[in-house]
Amino acid sequence: MQSDRGEIERVVIVGGGTAGWMAAAAMSRYFDNGRRTITLVESDAIGTVGVGEATIPPIVSFNRMLDIDENAFLRATRGTFKLGIEFVNWGKVGDRYFHPFGSYGQDLHGIPFHQLYLREAARGEPGSISDYCMSCAAAAQRRFGRPQPGAQSLVSQIGYAFHFDASLYAKFLRGMAERQKVVRREGKIAQVHRDGESGDVLSVELESGERIEGDLFLDCSGFRGLLIEETLETGFEDWSQWLPVDSALPLPTANTGSPDPFTRATAHGAGWQWRIPLQHRTGNGHVFCSDYMDADEAERILREHVEGEALADTRLIRFKTGMRRKAWNHNVIALGLSGGFLEPLESTSIHLIQNGIARLFALFPDRPINPLERSEYNRGMRDLYEDIRDFIILHYKATQRDDTPFWRYVANMDVPDSLAHKMELWRLHGRVFRENAELFNITSWIAVMLGQNMVPRRHDPIADTLDEAKVAAAMRQMRAAYADTAARLPSQEDFLRRAGAWAEESEAPAMMAAAR
Repeated sequence: MQSDRGEIERVVIVGGGTAGWMAAAAMSRYFDNGRRTITLVESDAIGTVGVGEATIPPIVSFNRMLDIDENAFLRATRGTFKLGIEFVNWGKVGDRYFHPFGSYGQDLHGIPFHQLYLREAARGEPGSISDYCMSCAAAAQRRFGRPQPGAQSLVSQIGYAFHFDASLYAKFLRGMAERQKVVRREGKIAQVHRDGESGDVLSVELESGERIEGDLFLDCSGFRGLLIEETLETGFEDWSQWLPVDSALPLPTANTGSPDPFTRATAHGAGWQWRIPLQHRTGNGHVFCSDYMDADEAERILREHVEGEALADTRLIRFKTGMRRKAWNHNVIALGLSGGFLEPLESTSIHLIQNGIARLFALFPDRPINPLERSEYNRGMRDLYEDIRDFIILHYKATQRDDTPFWRYVANMDVPDSLAHKMELWRLHGRVFRENAELFNITSWIAVMLGQNMVPRRHDPIADTLDEAKVAAAMRQMRAAYADTAARLPSQEDFLRRAGAWAEESEAPAMMAAAR
């Protein structure tokens, strides 16, 4: 019998998949003190939502934190590099722009580069702002180079993330976690037992009758929210008035060429289509609003716009955009889909898991859990969700499309005050300010707003203090340097093969066994 006070010794993770095994791998690496046990409960009979994942740059740090060899990880997950996202048909039908990882140009005398770009754009034709970004230049030529710490080359300005097969990533992490003494229990949970006085979860009971007791529970059970919602009735904050898409149809296809080092998001009549290139296949899917399009029409459009032979049937996934009112309630923390859902337009799903884990590490509790630490966790997760929410809403609001009822609705909808404030500051003098620890940097906001034709009324007057001829010459040099550097890089596939990160077909069975 345990004392009522002391350290958290028994951590129970409910659900596997990407969220469960990310948590298990991280916790078993950093919280194994010889006394703590980490148990993960999942059932092979319950499927996962994962259909292939695109990520954002913080995943690189997460993998390094776990001491994962990047090339081995890419082989095991059939992964590719991602330099950013290409957006098609978002501002207007026929428009195309790139949201890069990395930065634009170089500031001159402390003046932000984008202000100089806006000044030059008003005077003539300095090209696209994407011409002044290493990640954009490499993506445009379908090339890749891995930045080296401390290197002076422009390649060091490349920012990157990954595309990978989510099921293979979960298996890769499972192998790591189990080597680090995580105990996996197979079975469906039939009942949840709570303390009658505190309301905390005491244990989960499997259909076999086995009870698994814990001090802290991580709910990774997906949309269902077995602990956070079905048991604790935490409540859900619905954001579908701003983000009305509520359905997705995934469809993997065979590759028709070497994989591109970027994700593509193509807007259609009532939503958008993703394209995620992996080593062994291409992930596709149509995210749409069922109020404006039925599933049959959505599937027809998807099949008309994919390349390559379909490798599976479509399956309809329904969702509601929003978040739990509390990510941490009693002694339960929701990670992944159990904590909320923001459509995958900016590839933030895995980052929300990663951030939730990191935030737990920073606020890891004792028994009994202090409400102040729990409240701080919930405040931080809400800030992150709302930050991502606003950035995704921007893609819909900043459109000139009026060709369908869906686009007319999102173009004219009211948006959260926090987003309206950012948009108006941009419209005045092209200014963007980050507050607190916002996920998306200034480059990201600029990419979407300029990419979707939101041109400020005027640039910042401070940009006029620099000599016109010198600025124009500097910009010409930058543009040429980025293009020339990109031209010398290998194709992504060549890079992966040379690095030993490409999985040959003959290796696949062995890698799958190792991942287990």
